[in-house]
Amino acid sequence: MLYLDLMTTEGCHLCDEAAAVLQQVLSVGEAEVDLVDIVYETDLMERYATRIPVLVERDGSAELGWPFDAQQLRQFLQALTQR
Repeated sequence: MLYLDLMTTEGCHLCDEAAAVLQQVLSVGEAEVDLVDIVYETDLMERYATRIPVLVERDGSAELGWPFDAQQLRQFLQALTQR
């Protein structure tokens, strides 16, 4: 199983769009995705404030920045599982 974080913040309409793509693509049990509100962590604000939403592998080794569509998300997930 993949462990991912979606960097987001309250009121981010692009983050809502990214979450919808995730729901469209991911199968049950394929990945665990946590929504991480960057406003509560200074380092996350510095890194992602102008880039959210960003899907991040929990260990920080891979990122998929917005905009992404279903095909790009599938390619990202496939690359993660092939390592």
